[in-house]
Amino acid sequence: MQEELLQFEMQNMWDLVDLPQGQRAIGTKWVFRNKKDERGIMINNKARLVAQGYTQEKGINYEEMDVKSAFLYGKIDEEVYVCQPPGFENPTFPDKVYKLKKALYGLHQAPRAWYDTLSTYLLENGFERRIIDKTLFIKRKKKDILLVQIYVDDIIFGSTKEYMYKVFEELMHKRFKMSSMGELTFFLGLQVKQKKYGIFISQSKFQVRPKQSHFQAVKRILRYLKGQPRLGLWYPHDSPFDLLAYSDSDLGGANLDRKSTSGGFQFLGARLVSWQCKKQTTMSTSTTEA
Repeated sequence: MQEELLQFEMQNMWDLVDLPQGQRAIGTKWVFRNKKDERGIMINNKARLVAQGYTQEKGINYEEMDVKSAFLYGKIDEEVYVCQPPGFENPTFPDKVYKLKKALYGLHQAPRAWYDTLSTYLLENGFERRIIDKTLFIKRKKKDILLVQIYVDDIIFGSTKEYMYKVFEELMHKRFKMSSMGELTFFLGLQVKQKKYGIFISQSKFQVRPKQSHFQAVKRILRYLKGQPRLGLWYPHDSPFDLLAYSDSDLGGANLDRKSTSGGFQFLGARLVSWQCKKQTTMSTSTTEA
């Protein structure tokens, strides 16, 4: 926790001030997280200071929310005050609050602030932002490309030449003090194994320990199949072998909890080879997860 607060001081996150009359300070709390690898083995313990979202009111503490991408160290324009971190109150000024200069985790305007900060930095350094997926950035140098995909506070990147991603690592560390976690091995429930002749993606961690909810989902599928015995898949002989993939998400399509549903399917020519459909676990999720 002390390391987290030291990082805030280095990033010039806030100023300790008296709470102005008519303003309200947003509560803060510590969130503890154990980060695990693809085998479920804990590799890192982390304490994170977050703003308590339920104490924020639209029109007072924030105006809009954009959950497309990450939030960390983004500059904010509004006047936002938060309580001093629990257990680390200033002994000389215990009643004062922090006036934020940059976004804090849990703050409703944080996603937009971080996205604006990061995207501006990437565009200034020669990247192009994709039109459809605003969290995907591409940098080209002759025939080589560097791809950067933003998801929450993670950044996934790859390139056709090693020197390009080495330069990118240095670029991000210089501006945001970010450190690379190395080769991608686990992401969004997917295990990624990069071999000499290709990349193998699987979900063995999901398959090893199925929960009761997974069995219930399988039962629903079997009931559906029992009621539709004449449905099937058609694979024509003369169809080409071009690979086509589609992915999409609705917006709050579930009637009960207003959560969104992500879906996708893949074709070899006119032959359907895989498909998936999943209700998102949060109210809104970026196109990266879709």
